[in-house]
Amino acid sequence: MERRLAAIFAADVVGYTRLMGADESGTLQRLKSLRKELVEPRITERNGRIVKLMGDGLLAECPSVVEAVQCAIEIQRGVSEREPEVSGDRKIQLRVGINLGDIIVDGSDIYGDGVNVAARLETLADSGGICVSGTVFDHVKGKVGLEFVDLGEQKVKNIDGPVRVYQIPPVSGVDVSVPSLELPEKPSVAVLPFDNMSGDPEQAYFSDGITEDIITELSRFGLLFVIARNSSFVFRGQAVDVHEVGRKLGVRYVVEGSVRRAGNRVRVTAQLIDASTGKHVWAERYDRDLEDIFAVQDEVVQAIVAALAQRVSAAEVERLRRRSVTDLAVYDLILHAQHHMGIWTREDYVKARELLEKAVERDHNCAQAYGTLAWCRTYLTWFEGEEDVPIEAAFDAGRRALSLDPQNVEAHSGLGNAHLLVGEHEQALYHYGAALTLNPNSAHLNLHLGSCRA
Repeated sequence: MERRLAAIFAADVVGYTRLMGADESGTLQRLKSLRKELVEPRITERNGRIVKLMGDGLLAECPSVVEAVQCAIEIQRGVSEREPEVSGDRKIQLRVGINLGDIIVDGSDIYGDGVNVAARLETLADSGGICVSGTVFDHVKGKVGLEFVDLGEQKVKNIDGPVRVYQIPPVSGVDVSVPSLELPEKPSVAVLPFDNMSGDPEQAYFSDGITEDIITELSRFGLLFVIARNSSFVFRGQAVDVHEVGRKLGVRYVVEGSVRRAGNRVRVTAQLIDASTGKHVWAERYDRDLEDIFAVQDEVVQAIVAALAQRVSAAEVERLRRRSVTDLAVYDLILHAQHHMGIWTREDYVKARELLEKAVERDHNCAQAYGTLAWCRTYLTWFEGEEDVPIEAAFDAGRRALSLDPQNVEAHSGLGNAHLLVGEHEQALYHYGAALTLNPNSAHLNLHLGSCRA
């Protein structure tokens, strides 16, 4: 069993028994809708995961305390704005408890006093409110723009010793926006996650993958300042004000779009907006066969570059149009695998490896598939240990990718991870540096480079 430090998020519905007694089927349907449309997306966007659902409650964990608190604030604010037509005594309200503590991980479940304290804090919260432990408060004070009420030390059930408790009062209408960021000198752009208009939530990985590809390709142009995926994907599923997005992310331009996939056809819309004025700089709609999706991505990137950085030579644009993926089925397998890798569980990485191994079996010359497989295998080695997943398998995939494409970002990053795991820091620094030269705005690459330097 694994131990780790995590921010634990516990929530439940206030007066659930009363609500069910008044309207059982209606309450259950509204609760399911609340989870699917608000709670689950917000936790995912904040890099958390739902550990389990428990009737009227849920337990989740986040790697960041600040992210956990901001997630709770956004959820409580969203809950308060829902169901305006429902009377007060029948309106669903949540209470939330957050703790930072040591947890025991057993499969997909978590245990320990860290979890128990979060559950006890939740019972102390007011309707629509949030209670956090003293350790959480110490980490987030001054970072979320809210006032905390010190409730002092509280004795809670089955916990040895008192727990310092702070309360965030009900947060309806609270603005948790961050201060405006200064615009960089370069033309700056944020690509928001393209909306999945396919009518099937399972197709979200496809629209996310297209968005990430556009971000990666734009990042290769030195004349552009491109916001990393981790920042722009915070706005996924939200009705956004582009002026507010530009202010929060510190960019002049915002790209929005949508993807509708039906049968063998795909419709991609994209628009470039000047966030300072709200005016459209460029917009286009593409109706194509799915096999042409790579051409559509190239055209979107080329149009944005033409609008923002006309000094970029035609030769550079043409050079960056070269792709290592040409088979739509292989591309689909890679995107599906990347979706699982973004969930950050051992089980999802196992699934991702299976998908990537199918991809390289289908196309022995796809550098992106081999490079992504190298990255995936390094994490499985980290999850399971080298005796179960030999690190040499990651080296093999990464070297194969570089033999096919010396400028493949995934290959360099995967090899960087592999060298880091075996303590070969100089080699790891070389590959991270090469990857960052190709994609300087990758949050993950910068994170791993920092770990290697440390």
